[in-house]
Formats: sequence, C-alpha cells, structure tokens
Amino acid sequence: MEWINAILQGILLGGLYALFAAGLSLMFGIMRFVNLAHGDFIIAAAFLTLVFVDLTGLSPLWAIVPIVPAMMVAGYIGQRVVLNRLSGKDLLPSILVTFGLSVILQNLMLETFSADSRRVSAGALDTAAIPLGGGLAVGVIPLLLFVSAIAVIALLNWIFAHTAVGRQLRATSDDPETVSLMGINKKHLFAIAMSLASGVVALAGVLLAVKTNFDPAAGPVRLLFAFEAVIIGGLGSLWGTLAGGVILGVAQGLGAKIDPGMQILAGHIVFLIILVLRPQGLFPKQRG
Repeated sequence: MEWINAILQGILLGGLYALFAAGLSLMFGIMRFVNLAHGDFIIAAAFLTLVFVDLTGLSPLWAIVPIVPAMMVAGYIGQRVVLNRLSGKDLLPSILVTFGLSVILQNLMLETFSADSRRVSAGALDTAAIPLGGGLAVGVIPLLLFVSAIAVIALLNWIFAHTAVGRQLRATSDDPETVSLMGINKKHLFAIAMSLASGVVALAGVLLAVKTNFDPAAGPVRLLFAFEAVIIGGLGSLWGTLAGGVILGVAQGLGAKIDPGMQILAGHIVFLIILVLRPQGLFPKQRG
C-alpha cells in the first residue's frame, strides 16, 4: 500500500506541475516565445496571495478572484506594449529580456518580503483528507490542484476548438505566415494568448501558496519543472502537458519512497530518459 500511496500522491502532485506547465506550453505553442520569468511570475502570484490574506483575513482561495483577472490584464498589456517587439523566429531576444525580468522580479520580491520561506494556511483544508480505504487517503488540497489542472486544460482546449479567437490562435500556431496574410492582428492575438497564460500562472501561484513553501528564489525551480512537463508531454499538446506533469510527479513520488534525497533527482532522470528515447515528447501536437 505504501507504494500505491506514493504513486497516488505523485499523480496529484502532477496536477500542480501541469498548472505550472500549461501557461508555458500555451506561450511557446502559439507565439514560439520562451519566458524564463515564468516561474518567477508563479512565485509573485503566491506572494500576492500572502498579501491578500494578510489584508483581508479571508481564505487564500478567495485570492483567485482578484489575482487571476489582474494578472490576465497585466499579461495582455505587457505583451502588447513590450513583448510583442521580441516575437519572431529568433528566440534569443525573448530569452535575454525575460532572463533580465526574472532577475528583477526575484530581487524585488527579496527586497519586499525578505528571503524567508513562506506558506499560506488554508485553515482546516491543510489537513483535510478523503479516505479511500486500505489505509489510503487523498488530501483535499492536492485533489483540488489536480481537478483545477484538468479544468484549466479542458477550458483552454474548449476555447481553441469552439471560439473564433481560439481558432485564430490555432491557425497562428500552425501557420503564422498565412495568418498574417489574412489580415489578422497578430499583436492583439499574441496579447490574448499571453493573457490566458498569465491567468493560468496566477491560478498556479495561488494554489502553490497553499500547497507548499515558497520564497523569492523558488521561481527557477518551478520553471524547470514546467519545462520538463511540457517536453515530456510534447510541445503544443495541453493534454500531453497534463500527462507530462503526472509522469514527473509519479517519478518524484517513487524516488522519495526509495530515498527522500532522490525525489527531485528521480524526476530529472525520467525526463532525460524520455528526452533521449522520444525527443518530440510522448504526445506531440499533430500539425496539418
């Protein structure tokens, strides 16, 4: 049962990694944009959750209401005003600028909140669990994370399949040159994609704040997990991203069961094995 429990907890952890990765997959799949500050935005959302709870005294889950829309608006404006200038076939400008943005964000958070590790309490939810029998139980917060990941990815896929903007985003992903010839405003479209990605990042940050500890320097690690989940699942595939997050989470869960010091290493090893055997990922997006 202990091994089954390790797998179960790994699957639930994979939901958090899928949330980390969904925004990254969206940005790269649509805009071919590599955002090295992605993990720092997640941590920034976690600190905003901390501020929200300190100011209002409400449950941290209520922070979703103001933080997600605020970061969506900020993402749209930032992409429209600044980041659209970096979009193109050359990835180097986006890498350099977002690396600088990452350094700035980390130092701002360090100056504002200090280097102390923080965690936001969700009250009774912190220890609430659903018994499954046989000595197995599922924590309410990890289950909430996993359900949120499924809901977010399902919503994004619905947007891509059933809305005009979604179809334009898919067309831009498949053939950006032809989309430009059709008179579609790519700058506006890219800003919408960034807005959606920022909303997912905000949700991931709020849920991270109640799931585990965080500090100003934690962003690059979250970015690494997101990259690994995206690459394992396959570039451009949102459901593949969920699968990649689950595989990474299960690998870490089993690694921790073998030896607590192997938790993170086990995930990296599985990532490298999949990268060698199937560089395109397990479920790459089919074009054409």
